[in-house]
Parts: sequence; structure tokens; C-alpha cells
Amino acid sequence: MKLPRSHRSALVLGLRENASQFILLVAVNALVGGMVGQQQTVLPLLARSEFGLTGYTFIFTYVAAFGVTKAIANYFAGTFSDSYGRKPVLLVGWLFALPVPLMLIAAPNWGWVVAANVLLGINQGLTWSTTVVMKIDLVGPTRRGLAMGLNEAAGYGAVAVSSLLAGYLAERYGLRPAPFLLGFAYAALALALSGIFIRDTRDYARLEAGHYQPCASGVHDHLHAELTDRQIALQTSLQEPALSAASHAGLVNNLNFGLSWGLFPLLFSTAELSVGQIGLLFALYPGVWGAGQLLTGGLSDRIGRKYLIVGGMAIQAGALSVIAYSRGFGGWAVGAVLLGCGTAMVYPTLLAVIGDVAHPMWRGRAVGVYRVWRDLGYAVGAVLGGVVADFMGLHAAVWSAATVSAAAALLVAVRMYETHPPHHEPRTRSRLDGDAS
Repeated sequence: MKLPRSHRSALVLGLRENASQFILLVAVNALVGGMVGQQQTVLPLLARSEFGLTGYTFIFTYVAAFGVTKAIANYFAGTFSDSYGRKPVLLVGWLFALPVPLMLIAAPNWGWVVAANVLLGINQGLTWSTTVVMKIDLVGPTRRGLAMGLNEAAGYGAVAVSSLLAGYLAERYGLRPAPFLLGFAYAALALALSGIFIRDTRDYARLEAGHYQPCASGVHDHLHAELTDRQIALQTSLQEPALSAASHAGLVNNLNFGLSWGLFPLLFSTAELSVGQIGLLFALYPGVWGAGQLLTGGLSDRIGRKYLIVGGMAIQAGALSVIAYSRGFGGWAVGAVLLGCGTAMVYPTLLAVIGDVAHPMWRGRAVGVYRVWRDLGYAVGAVLGGVVADFMGLHAAVWSAATVSAAAALLVAVRMYETHPPHHEPRTRSRLDGDAS
């Protein structure tokens, strides 16, 4: 699509050139992560103490509900953001967040908790996917890894901080309502920021499309601007080697997160740790993950994507093995830190791969399909962890996740090509002037 000449001249691609909007989007994504963190430490404990739930599979239903609805919402976030613009999708996503903490505070039974997590999944799918796409739009092709590192660091750093705060509030004031008041404050603030200060970024994608060149490998020259939604889904899921390998690795990565969300607090409680200690252990994983992405995202712009992903998945397999083998705070802390390191290597890099390969005109939809696969991992991890834990025990469930992670590392090593090699030349200048088409 051709932009008016005056508008084209005003748009600039680049992180520094769009710093104010980028920083606002980072702040909004931190609030997205905070919505998850405010409940992660508390809900598994609430399930046992207030609702009397003991079956692991049943307890994990709220994680599965969250994962499935988030995956579906990711797809619609990508489709709608390409069709109607990014900002409307972001605002609708935050409207779904407002009732969540109130439902968790008032929940008379576990069904309310599951329903609240359905709404939370919609919120997370719409808001997180949209902020990812908006940041990719703003920075252009050369700093994509750094942009994704900053985005994911903010989101998962906020998960860690909110998990820690929720654990502290629960220990001091009880499991309800104090921890969930954080979530209501996050949602109200994010809705105000998104509505008043955030600008739409779809025109930046259109501008980049005028200068778009396929990746230097030439593997995906056929991925032109005019693909149907079905073709985009097939390419991202199965056919295009880098896109599909990234999608499958993303699923396994979130399988580990989904399993940890429902299972780690219960595993840690077997050593008679306090709520505060459990909150600290749980915060180590997303905390290291979040901080590590400040380094790994930009590193992938310099050394390439593939081997960070392979190495990160292998480290996750090793970390889960340490957690499965350990029986106390020290071993679990080491495993959580290693798991955070491995995840930090993978998470922003996978998103950068999608941005490298997908055409700007269907980037939103490709990100949406990738995040469908990735966030189905929440549900798969919850179900796998719950079923194995019920039949074989908590430690066996963690061993199963370690095995799946090792297999994912091997798949990426065999199937994915390098989408951003160190010698990769910028495909556009940071400023695209009025001659853009």
C-alpha cells in the first residue's frame, strides 16, 4: 500500500528515532506480565487451602484454560492488527483484563478461577501479541533482536517482580484479596496509557514493506506480500523451515513455563518451605529470564539466531534435570536460574526469527500464528505435568519436560537455517525518506 508523500517523510524506522513510543510500549508490556505474576505464586496454594483440591490435573485446569484462550487470542490479535490497526486491538485486550482480579478475589469456587483465567488468556493474547508487533514495526530490520529482548525482559521481569510481591502480600495479609489488588491497578494503568499516549504503528510496517528484501539465504523468496491467511498459517506452522521450527520450539518453551506455573509451587512445598521462599524460588526463573533477555536479544543481532536457540533449549533440558533430581531449596534455586538463562536465550530470538522471515504486510498474522503454537505450550505443559504427576509423581513430571526440551533442541539444530547471520547487511536505512513506495 502506498502512503501519502508527506506522511512517508515523517515516519522513521529505528529504536532511537522512536524511543518515546518504544519506552511506552515496554512499560505497557511490563503491565501485561504483571497481570500473570500477581496470581502465579498464589493460585496453586489457594486451590489446596481454600478449595480443597488435591488432584494435580484438576488444579492445572486453570493453566490449560489460560493457555488455550491465549493461543486463540494470539491468532485474532495478528489478524485484526493487520486488518484494523494495532491500537484498537491493544485497547480491547485491556478491557478484558479489568474483571480478572475482581473475579479471583470474589471466587466462591474453582470454576470462577478457571473463568477468570479464560479472560486473562484473552487479555494476554491480544495485548502481548500487539505490543510485540508494534515494537517490530517501529525498529525496522536491523535491531529486531534487541527490540524483542527489551520487550520480553519487561514482560517477564514484571512476572518475577509481581510473583515476589504477591508472595509477600499473601504471607503478610493472606491469599485474598491483597495479592490480586496488584492486578487491578496494573489493568487500570495500562488502559489509560494505551488509550491516551500510545499511537498506532501499522503505517511503519507499510513503509518497511516498500523497501523489503527477502533474507540473504534466499530460502523464503516465495514468501511475498500477497499470501492468504491459510497460506500464512501453513508456512508458519509446517512448511517454511525457520518459521515452523521456531513455532515448535516456542511450544516446548512455554510447555516448560506452563508446567512450572502449576507444578513448581507444589513441588517446592514438599520441602516444607514458607510461602515467601516458594515465591522467591518461583521468581528466580522469570527474573533471570527477564534480565537475561536484555543481553540475548541484542546478541542475536550480532552473532545470529540459530545457535542461541539450540543452546537455550539444551540448557533448559539440563536445568529441568537439575530441578527433577533436587530435593531442597539449593538445588531448586540452581535449576531455576539455569532454566531462566536457557529461556532468555530462546524467547526473544524466536520472535526475531519470525520478524526476519515474515513479510511486513503479514507480519502481524505470522506473529499471531507463531504465538498460537507457543502459547498452546501452556496447556500442553499443564496437562502433561498434571497427568504424569498424578500417575508417577511430581519429579517424574519434571523429568518428562526435560526430555521434551532436549528433543526440541535437536529439531531446531536439524531444521532451522540462520535467518540473521553476522554478516547480514541492513535491508533498509534507519530513515526511509519520501521516495518510498
